[in-house]
Amino acid sequence: MTLPPPDSRLPIAISIGDVAGIGPEILFKTLQREPAWQARCRLFGPRAWLLEQARRYGLTPQVEDLPLAGQPAVGQIDAVAGEWAYRSIVAATTAVLQGRARALVTAPIHKEAMQRAGHVYPGHTELLAELAGGVPVRMMLANPELRTVLVTIHMALRQAIEALSVEGIVQTLSITDASLRRFGIGRDREGGRPRLAVAGLNPHAGEGGLFGREEIDMIAPAIARARARGVDAHGPFAPDTVFMRARGLRQFDAVVALYHDQGLIPVKYLGVEQGVNVTLGLPFVRTSPDHGTAFDIAGRDLADPSSFAAALQMADELSRT
Repeated sequence: MTLPPPDSRLPIAISIGDVAGIGPEILFKTLQREPAWQARCRLFGPRAWLLEQARRYGLTPQVEDLPLAGQPAVGQIDAVAGEWAYRSIVAATTAVLQGRARALVTAPIHKEAMQRAGHVYPGHTELLAELAGGVPVRMMLANPELRTVLVTIHMALRQAIEALSVEGIVQTLSITDASLRRFGIGRDREGGRPRLAVAGLNPHAGEGGLFGREEIDMIAPAIARARARGVDAHGPFAPDTVFMRARGLRQFDAVVALYHDQGLIPVKYLGVEQGVNVTLGLPFVRTSPDHGTAFDIAGRDLADPSSFAAALQMADELSRT
């Protein structure tokens, strides 16, 4: 699926996420701090409920109403909130696919709540890929200092290692390269291409086969195949040092990590408040804050909206390139 370039005059679609968590709070705090965003965003959810919540922050946002029944229970895993989250994601994504919005920002969801409502997906990424027509996608976590892209996402570590393949790594490198080029990242480097590092799987990237042969038999051949296709990929590098080499976006524009925690721990350690989740491979820009629903502080006005604000800002910037 290929969409035309987005019109910067169109609004950014916002799915409200799990309203039993901190989603509404970080959304409205962001709009309150930057009032100009109200006119540039469109929320998808139950209009009356959202406007009632927004009035507490002195806001009157644009809302595309969804006929949703029930009343969510704040701070709890709740099927009503799960259903609202699912329908909001579908409606907001549809608006982007139909050309009524130029990018998508999603508030955090709780996977169990959505599954209680009958919608079984490992996470946002898999649902969005399905809505976009089953396109292959990858998760990128980014902040001002580091970008990491994952080969495998939401699965047990043992399964993630078993799921690794030459083809999967090559596809990840190809999707990352194409997406970053689309965003204008790497055009200032020699050759005008984003420079990608690939982390090894084993300690010291296998130490020449001493600690495992995945680097020799799978990762290095995948890098060679990607390079033959024009991707500026390098590695495999020792996973305990490659992120330091990429910090500050100096040596590399992104690091391709092989499993969930390998890639996400370095980004989150640098500060969750600036982290943004970007889905690569979709025919549109989608971002999300780099944290969850935080049920423990929901409804207490304690949530920091910085990551949501960063996600909104990044969606705006990427959808203009």
